[in-house]
Amino acid sequence: MPELTVFSRQTPDTVIDYPRPDRLVRGNPQRLTWEHFASEHGDLSAGIWSCETGAWNIFFADGKDEFFCIISGRVRILDHQGQGGEFGPGEAGVIPAGFTGCFEVLAPVRKYFVVVDRNSPVAL
Repeated sequence: MPELTVFSRQTPDTVIDYPRPDRLVRGNPQRLTWEHFASEHGDLSAGIWSCETGAWNIFFADGKDEFFCIISGRVRILDHQGQGGEFGPGEAGVIPAGFTGCFEVLAPVRKYFVVVDRNSPVAL
């Protein structure tokens, strides 16, 4: 029987990465990810993500959506037409599949994330 995932009872490995150099807009912020849940087929992932200040261009794949909720800090997410918004503690949003734009961390951020990937083998 599947078990309930309780973030506070887990200590997942920390994955450290940086934005790709060709996507950097400002800075070179370190990003930390703690994946608390990954479905067996790779179509769903959930966890906590944190990042230093900086900005980079993002390009979401078709079929891949991300729900997020800010725990602390502040981000600005704008599409290439300048539409979007700022998010602070307690605020949430969805970055839809196919979205292109700029992700800017205005104050060191920590957020919950849930990524759904409809292109995973299970979705076929």
